[in-house]
Amino acid sequence: QVQLVESGGGSVQAGGSLRLSCAASGYTYSANCLGWFRQYPGKEREGIASIYTGTGSTDYSDSVKGRFIISRDNGKKILYLQMNSLLPEDTATYYCAADRALNWVMCRNSWLSSDFGYWGQGTQVTVSS
Repeated sequence: QVQLVESGGGSVQAGGSLRLSCAASGYTYSANCLGWFRQYPGKEREGIASIYTGTGSTDYSDSVKGRFIISRDNGKKILYLQMNSLLPEDTATYYCAADRALNWVMCRNSWLSSDFGYWGQGTQVTVSS
């Protein structure tokens, strides 16, 4: 089992920055495919960033590419999402997720289909114009 706890959400004005953190505990050695997702009220969860720790490969959705950066502190077992140039449409609940994948291709496919085994509880981000 892997437990994930997000933090760092809050309210910010458009153009500002926030950094989300996701602390992992439990059998984290097996979780090499990590992702950030967000969800708007009444909508499906969408993947916005992913990282495969085996190779350091990353990918982003078009909506956040160039503005958000996913990273991981392996020693502290913390996943980060640095969010810059925030827009009002970034307002959502943000979730981190983890699972095990054999390679980056499989990890990315899991991220694209939101098919992860472990999820955090979510943290709210509100961007005002």
